[in-house]
Amino acid sequence: MSADPSVWMRLALDEARRAGPVSPNPAVGCVIVVDDAVVGRGHTQPPGEAHAEVMALRDAEGRTAGSTAYVTLEPCSHWGRTPPCAAALIAAGVARVVCAIPDPDKQVRGRGFATLRAAGVKVVVGDGADRTRRQLAAFLCHRLTGRPLVTAKFAASLDGRIATRRGDSRWISSEESRRWTLAQRRCFDAILIGSGTALADDPQLTAREPDGRLSSKQPLRVVLDARGRLPLTARVLSPEAATLVATSARSEPVWRRAIEERGADVELLPEAETGVVLESLLDRLGQQDVLSLLVEGGAAVHGAFFDAGLVDRVQAILAPIVIGGVAAPGAVGGRGAALLAESVRLLNHTVTQRGGDIVITGDVRPPPHFTLDADERMHAVE
Repeated sequence: MSADPSVWMRLALDEARRAGPVSPNPAVGCVIVVDDAVVGRGHTQPPGEAHAEVMALRDAEGRTAGSTAYVTLEPCSHWGRTPPCAAALIAAGVARVVCAIPDPDKQVRGRGFATLRAAGVKVVVGDGADRTRRQLAAFLCHRLTGRPLVTAKFAASLDGRIATRRGDSRWISSEESRRWTLAQRRCFDAILIGSGTALADDPQLTAREPDGRLSSKQPLRVVLDARGRLPLTARVLSPEAATLVATSARSEPVWRRAIEERGADVELLPEAETGVVLESLLDRLGQQDVLSLLVEGGAAVHGAFFDAGLVDRVQAILAPIVIGGVAAPGAVGGRGAALLAESVRLLNHTVTQRGGDIVITGDVRPPPHFTLDADERMHAVE
């Protein structure tokens, strides 16, 4: 583990958290310091608008000659929807750039550092690296694997049940937890359920503000339905957000055409024993710039993702109730672990309380890690 971030990098990390949902761009923060005083702050704006470095330079209002810029991700060096940030820092007379981690995007990967260094700007890399990797885990996962970061989320009783033996599941979690869940959906690019959950609960799968209003940013709704069971009246097909139905050749062509006529996209994927090949689905979502995927179940879907080793994070809401009964379904189905040593153990987990519920969040594996190779490092990193 690297040392704790400097006070200035902590401010940059705070700025990055203020960015909110800006996918498919990474949420980056930047602060500009002159003589131990912050003269500019900025964070990534919505896609197509200014990046963190440019926002910080604007905030500094020209007080940047000889300054140090603290930024959580390597400044870009290419033209995209916005001009390159490395060039903006150079033009502003920034003398030193302290950066948490390099950018694994194929268009950057050390080129930002090299551009700065070639212009005489000192570059230091590694301050706040661990915290930044966790903050940018979805972006890093997408750029390094081509797939979204997968978070498995469920609400369960203390004994791990998600419904009674008769299928009654409303409501296990508290009202406060449910409001938080609806608001949190806007932080994900896509949200996924299986056809069983769609049939049992008929959810709309929309993100909502605390007052119940629809959020301006809605996740892509994904339904796993290998057999074509989703009814045309399902609320997940409503026009409030886009929907992708992932199915297999087992579904009827007539049903697939009818789903498309409702406005949803239908993706025909290879068939697996438990439904569709999940790896193919994640590849498809990655190609659509889906960086983060929230899997809300049910148990069979969660089990399939865990059995395939495709879960990156877990978010469990535990209600202070005991349901009991061997026929009551658990939160995660599938094969599961044969030995305790094979169980999924969370890393970096946190425990919070919402209403009467306990929320446990943690990583299944460490956040994605990217470093420049030796030759790039020699030229790019001070």
